[in-house]
Amino acid sequence: MCTLEKRGNLFILTLTGDSDDDHRLNPALLATILSSLREAKSQATRGAVLITTSQGKFFSNGFDLGWAQSAGSRPESAKRLHQMVQSFQPIVAELISLPMPTIAVVQGHAAAAGFALALCHDYVLMRSDKGVLYMSEVDLGLPLPEYFGVLFRAKVGSVSARRDVLLGGMKIRGAEAVRLGIVDGVHEGEEEVKEAGMRLGEELGNRKWDGGVYGEMRKGLYPELCGVLGLEVGKPVLPTL
Repeated sequence: MCTLEKRGNLFILTLTGDSDDDHRLNPALLATILSSLREAKSQATRGAVLITTSQGKFFSNGFDLGWAQSAGSRPESAKRLHQMVQSFQPIVAELISLPMPTIAVVQGHAAAAGFALALCHDYVLMRSDKGVLYMSEVDLGLPLPEYFGVLFRAKVGSVSARRDVLLGGMKIRGAEAVRLGIVDGVHEGEEEVKEAGMRLGEELGNRKWDGGVYGEMRKGLYPELCGVLGLEVGKPVLPTL
């Protein structure tokens, strides 16, 4: 599952489990993540920052395909997969509209929807020694949800990088992810990347930005994505001076 902890201005959302838990995004975990994001939003004050991380060797291995396949028939499995795709979309919308800076600390593998979850954040930090980013849909023969494609167009500037990630099933390690502009920094080891995430969170929090203004500015950067997600862009905000 996941926990939300508040340390000063920092909200720390942690996907919890043992070392082998791959944090598959099933309906229960998706609902808990969404609830945690909305709780952070309701408690946000000037200078708030969200840091998302996980326990174990995975950040998230994507949707729970095992749960979908356990439905017993192809039509029912497809319904379950569609349910997870629909349940993930409001999480993307919350992260894109959240009134605070957001940081993903990826200390392990992030695949498919897990990769997309990391990409929804403003900053992504990754380990240099372990972990890959991987969009597995092309290898598994699964269609890419429309909002996934728009998310990658919004967040990954290089056309060739998007081709290699989405159409080539490229598995990307930390240094290559930085070179492609997908990740903002890499750090040696689990503790090092988590400490870097906390430092960045404190630096951003010390700026004491107005969260409402920040969230609206972020939405303005991604109008196509906001359109697909049903988010209003250009909403007037009265800054708190």
